[in-house]
Amino acid sequence: MLRNLPDIPDGLVGRREELAHVAAALDRHRLVVLTGPGGVGKSRLALHAADRAARSGTRGVAWADLWPLTADRLLLATVADALDFADHATAEPLDALCRWLADRDVLLVLDSCEHLPAACRALLARILAACPGVTVLVTSREPLGMDGEHQVVVDPLPPETDAVELFCRRALAAGTGPVDPEALITVVRLCRRLEGIPLALELAAGQLAHRTLHEVEHGLRLRLDLVAQTPVAGNFRHRALRTTIGWSHELCEPAERLLWARFSVFRAAVDADAVRAVCTDGALSAADVERALAGLERKSVVSRVDGRFQMLDTVREYGGMWLAELGETGRLSERHAAYFLRRARRAHADWLGPAQLEAYRWVSATHADLCAGLDHLLATRPQQALELSGLLAFFWSCCGHLREATGYLEEALALTDQPGAVRTRALWALGLTRVLCGEQEAAQRLALACERQAAAQGESEGTLLAAYLLGLVHLLEGRPMAARFVVDGALESVGGRPFDSAGRVQCRLVRIFALTGEGLRDAARREATELRRDCVERGEWWTRSYADYQLALLSLFEDRPEDAAAHAASMLDGKRLIGDSFGIALGLDLLASALAAQGAGGPAVAAYGAGENYWAAVGHPQRGTPELGPVRRQYETTARSLLGDSGYDKALLDSVLRDPEAVLRELLDRKE
Repeated sequence: MLRNLPDIPDGLVGRREELAHVAAALDRHRLVVLTGPGGVGKSRLALHAADRAARSGTRGVAWADLWPLTADRLLLATVADALDFADHATAEPLDALCRWLADRDVLLVLDSCEHLPAACRALLARILAACPGVTVLVTSREPLGMDGEHQVVVDPLPPETDAVELFCRRALAAGTGPVDPEALITVVRLCRRLEGIPLALELAAGQLAHRTLHEVEHGLRLRLDLVAQTPVAGNFRHRALRTTIGWSHELCEPAERLLWARFSVFRAAVDADAVRAVCTDGALSAADVERALAGLERKSVVSRVDGRFQMLDTVREYGGMWLAELGETGRLSERHAAYFLRRARRAHADWLGPAQLEAYRWVSATHADLCAGLDHLLATRPQQALELSGLLAFFWSCCGHLREATGYLEEALALTDQPGAVRTRALWALGLTRVLCGEQEAAQRLALACERQAAAQGESEGTLLAAYLLGLVHLLEGRPMAARFVVDGALESVGGRPFDSAGRVQCRLVRIFALTGEGLRDAARREATELRRDCVERGEWWTRSYADYQLALLSLFEDRPEDAAAHAASMLDGKRLIGDSFGIALGLDLLASALAAQGAGGPAVAAYGAGENYWAAVGHPQRGTPELGPVRRQYETTARSLLGDSGYDKALLDSVLRDPEAVLRELLDRKE
């Protein structure tokens, strides 16, 4: 069962009635919108409602954060990613998503829709019309204005009860100890002044790390009284939150205020290295950033999750306003993009070694900021946008962001025609996305263009990449001899050692696939074993997994199902570590066949069922190279004969209806 939710915060203070109301509304309505001002607790209520739905076990749940999006271009990709839909097919992406969702029972949560109302309306209208099992929960400061929309207004917490409890909890977390019973009168008074708005309460409680309760109350009272005497323009519903954020800002040290403004350039949670790299300059030293970051955390302006720092969007908006007032928006956006380009270069350089796994995890964790960096570079430095999109495309294509990879590459290639290694790699990367979409003719044209560019510039790595891409096209079209001819020619012309570059290793991998396709099994096994050993020695996972794929396939051809199962499990371990959904789907087909060959009909069908879910999610038109098809069909027949038709069908349905990741974990635990 799909369950893509952020970590659930400890304890939901109050909201029992609201939570029950939302749960009842989700049972009766297909579109429920939680509305209310920023900081009132819409997202937290939605998260707990989604968690309750997930724990009921009756439907899948997916959460999509929309606040990092600066425009609607990535809305569909963000929603598809939340749903674990990494479609590689050639159909229109929204059509493909709707077809995939059509018979699924899913609660989709879109958090923070207020800045993309028109795009959200259009997307949800299609999904709700085409997918009768989908229910949508939205958080927004304003209603969407759609037919059938059920609005739930999220009010502040009652100041005398739940608001007091929340304030006291946050005060305790700030290290001030439990609030003295005699001080509760002051706390109640403070909560009333802050109108029970959770974010305002948390910011005020954060001040207790270095102020007394009476000082906090006195400062806020003066501020609120002053605001009450001054006419305020705009349509903000609660002046308390606006005042508390402003007061928190004033109470910050100068370095903290500057870091608050600069931190607003980030779109998601980031590590301290990123904060230092982007926010440090002559006005804010690295040591200043360290101290200011710690101060902002103590004041609840930023929070830390798993060692990474993030800022709530309401607080970030305030920082962005001050960044614009300082005239630094453009400069910080430039530094932000430059930093993520540098880190992408490092991830690319690390691809062949022990840091490969960390590179995949970094690319996944920083997706929103990488997209923001690309958007900025497309508008200001298209050649750097081309470089960044080319560096990210291989990571993204493997791990569920094929549409983004394709879109950014196409746009950047159209904006600049400067020859060189950057363009060669971008052409190769776009060709790779075409292969994964089943567009082999387009991929072949791009491979030949890449080859010409590399030859004109004398780029050995470009020559290898072009050969890999062209060889991949030949393999998928059932021409293994042509694939081997292409990569052998490139390897011979370039020379060097077997593990000199990613292009060389990828060509070696195509050669092994081609040998298997030609029936040259001894040579294929020998070279696959050697490649796998090289990968293990260097801590490399992507290529190692595909070497395991070949060894598993060869073992099945040679009636060695135990060896096949061991290699398929090893492949799945690697693909799971880097988040390669397409590789996991392939590996499950192999593992299922190996289990069936061993006579383990039940586990084999469980693997086939989980594989069906992964294949449906990636939407790939070809399930591996041609030689895998007959193997899969043969052992599906074996599994059916082991269980009987009714037993097979029941076991397959049971597996398809389960969370494929849970089935995968059980299968891998079984092999250990």
